[in-house]
Amino acid sequence: MMAVPPTVPPSGAVADRPNVHPGATARGNGGGHGVSTVQTVETVAGADHGERVAFVDVRAAAGRLAGVAHRTPTLTSRTLDERTGATVFLKAENLQRMGAFKFRGAYNAVAALDPAVRARGVVSYSSGNHAQAVALAARLHGVPATIVMPEDAPAGKLAATRGYGAEVVLYDRYGADRNAIGGRIAAERGATLIPPYDHPEVVAGQGTVALELIEEVGPLDMLLVCVGGGGLLAGCALAAEALSPGAAVIGVEPAAGDDWARSLAAGERVKLPGVPRTIADGQQTEAPGELTWAIARPRLDRIVLVTDDEIRTAMAFCFERLNIVVEPSGASALAALLAGTVEAAGKRVGVTLSGGNVGLEQFVGMMAARGFEPAPGA
Repeated sequence: MMAVPPTVPPSGAVADRPNVHPGATARGNGGGHGVSTVQTVETVAGADHGERVAFVDVRAAAGRLAGVAHRTPTLTSRTLDERTGATVFLKAENLQRMGAFKFRGAYNAVAALDPAVRARGVVSYSSGNHAQAVALAARLHGVPATIVMPEDAPAGKLAATRGYGAEVVLYDRYGADRNAIGGRIAAERGATLIPPYDHPEVVAGQGTVALELIEEVGPLDMLLVCVGGGGLLAGCALAAEALSPGAAVIGVEPAAGDDWARSLAAGERVKLPGVPRTIADGQQTEAPGELTWAIARPRLDRIVLVTDDEIRTAMAFCFERLNIVVEPSGASALAALLAGTVEAAGKRVGVTLSGGNVGLEQFVGMMAARGFEPAPGA
């Protein structure tokens, strides 16, 4: 493994791109979770918010984050290149502050608030990484934070969120509405609600991931992005359109939670009937966000799906070949590349490793579930 030295940033202007919606690419199930697990879906209405965020906002976010967020390294692997036939660049957001890309969007959102409004505090809801990100961003600004988290959130993420000084309110993710709980708390306290992805400043902050990657390595042919609610996907799509307009932006989600794939196939936002059952806790969303859908859809090449077993294999590859720990949600984009879900031979491929917040017991258990077989290429 090696980090990529910076190169001269590309200077291309934003280019017009056609609205291409070829739908989803799904693979067979190797981990007990397949597209057939979701039988009934509903479409979700929403306004078109796509014009609320532009690449200029990503640049502004980069300015706010300068000197605060880590400019995470871009990693390469000869083994990975040989196996895929591609030149692969891994953006290691598992090495970001609080262990995930979420710090970028959360800090940008808190920093962008009027000081008087910010002083009244912030509220959010999250399964873990956005929770920690908002808690840390609030602490850095000296304001109170209240975070709504599921009762079954990973213990390490709960502890870290409390450790950053936030008040944690627990709820049942399979029976309660976190949006409603967060909104009620914010209204009662006069605080500002900062959702995990459907927020302009959050999207702009997440877009700095692709901005940094492309500035370091130059134009890409393909960019693989982990997708849950779509904040990272939407932000990275804006940055790729501006800096590498020829790049195919591909979202990757668990096969058990294929809301983005179904939405692209339907041509409108689709809501799954319940919270997806997958090891990728950061991707257990029921529907694409309204704002993120409006931004990402016209800039997406396609959505591909990965199984839990393929995610475990990618986590093992990161551990054994790159000497880094990546959580399930953070490994899904790499899983698509390793599994051959996308044809990458001969291409320059960017991959987001979006986070590394996984506890030791959880990590060992996941590796045990695959029998501790060496990762491909190990």
